[in-house]
Amino acid sequence: MPMTTTMTTMTVTDEDCLAETLAFNERFAAAAASRPTRGRAPDPALLAHLRRNRLAGDAPPVRLPQGRDRSLAGGVRVRTFLPPSGRAEGVYLHVHGGGWSFGSADGQDERLYRIAEEARLAVVSVDYRLAPEHPFPAGPDDCEAAARWLVEHAAAEFGTDRLLIGGESAGAHLSVLTLLRLRDRHGIHGAFRAAHLLFGPYDLSMTPSQRSFGARPLLSNTESMKGVYELFTPGAGPEERRAPELSPLYADLAGMPPARMVVGTEDPLLDDSLFMAQRWRAAGAPVHLGIVAGAMHGFTLFPLTVTEREHAREREFLASAGR
Repeated sequence: MPMTTTMTTMTVTDEDCLAETLAFNERFAAAAASRPTRGRAPDPALLAHLRRNRLAGDAPPVRLPQGRDRSLAGGVRVRTFLPPSGRAEGVYLHVHGGGWSFGSADGQDERLYRIAEEARLAVVSVDYRLAPEHPFPAGPDDCEAAARWLVEHAAAEFGTDRLLIGGESAGAHLSVLTLLRLRDRHGIHGAFRAAHLLFGPYDLSMTPSQRSFGARPLLSNTESMKGVYELFTPGAGPEERRAPELSPLYADLAGMPPARMVVGTEDPLLDDSLFMAQRWRAAGAPVHLGIVAGAMHGFTLFPLTVTEREHAREREFLASAGR
């Protein structure tokens, strides 16, 4: 059911497999008691376990031989993939999720290599520093540095200056902060031609859907969001977290590129994408908002019909955006 304004489209997708998606959510919630909890101040052993298995899965993710780890000037680490042909038609700067405290650049090799392969892109995933050891602004600083490096070196390194940016959850938040920092700190406008933003938190003072979601034990809920905000911005209160440099929902969004935003109906961050899409459009940029029926936060990590469909939509967008 598409809804259209001048430059905004909103589509509710995947209603035909709603029963499967909701059943998975219930199984996930029922198994929550056996999973480590991401608390406000995890002990070192728990933190190491969560990071080893990236987002509290049963085992570390697969590392593909096609991935290359490297350090950029200034020490920022990235992981890169090239399309099998070796000829990239663009570069996708990917920022992983994980509540600014978990996840890594090598946590989604299979997905990122498939983007490189099917969208014919070089993929550069940022291994930014994590909280609580490195709270704000360390992670945003690393993403900003990687983006500036691409602006200056993409043509020489990859043979193209068609740049795209995006990520999931905290990675979507960091992607928007990076675009704002490029504009405001360096006067860089239009270098990144499109943004792909999956279920991002754009208001760290908490939107209504974040506050009202409650304790249902899906991948994220009201209490887990409070916990990761405390890890990322220790000691800050809601008013401080509403500052535009932390919560891009309150920033001046003029000059942002066309965007595709995605969120599920069972995500505490639903309002974040609804509100951000409208602010993005009001600032003058086209945006498509995809709302996935029944999907919880982080649904793209799990073996679901909606996940396969969303990955295909993502690759389609990245293959054509910014041309």
